[in-house]
Amino acid sequence: MLRIRPAALSLHSPSPLPLRRNFRAPFSVQMSSSAPSHIIEHVVLLKAKPSADPSAVNDMIRNLNGLATLDSVLHISAGPVSRCRSSTLTFTHMLHSRYRSKSDLASYTDDPVHVAVVAGYVKPVVDDVMAVDWVAEDFSGPVAVPPGAALRLTVMKVKDESGKGEVLEMARGIKGKFDAIEQLTAGENFSPERSKGFSIASIAVVKELEALGVVSEVVSEHLDDVVVLDCAVPASVPAAAARL
Repeated sequence: MLRIRPAALSLHSPSPLPLRRNFRAPFSVQMSSSAPSHIIEHVVLLKAKPSADPSAVNDMIRNLNGLATLDSVLHISAGPVSRCRSSTLTFTHMLHSRYRSKSDLASYTDDPVHVAVVAGYVKPVVDDVMAVDWVAEDFSGPVAVPPGAALRLTVMKVKDESGKGEVLEMARGIKGKFDAIEQLTAGENFSPERSKGFSIASIAVVKELEALGVVSEVVSEHLDDVVVLDCAVPASVPAAAARL
């Protein structure tokens, strides 16, 4: 969880990161039989200052990826956003990480190493942030997303509570509709104070980003806003220790 007070400055997006259109690398890290049936997904969206030195931005990404060594982290990756589609928000970088429990996520947040990275490498170059956390129920497949994999994050702002169930059902059911999706989790955000009002989120590991739609027209009537981001897991990411 990156706790940064956003400043009101205009920003620009970095050069897009090329994504593999036909990513087909197999998952090589499988969860053991003793692994929990659910995990905690934690996603932080960052907007770099236009004045930030590129080397400082690279240092931010390198140090965020280095947090894979923390005991509470099952998986973590951070990198540039290739494409951000939203009518209201723009982000330049994304951090995605996974934890066994909410308490492990809290341990990560309070860990002195994490606190130091945020203070020394994130705050100096970022002036807007958004974070969403959700429980990925009935989780299956590898907990570690392979280096080079393409990711699509979708976060949705629901107009009212009555439509939340339908939106969540749609988000969870998308995997069965697209062969391009290797893995998908979706859930309701449990950290509303940092999510700018977005309450449903999903993240997909995909083979072909262009093969996916953005939001189903069936549920669009229930939504006030949607943010869709594409990015790739860096080709070289420190591996989290085997803790499953």
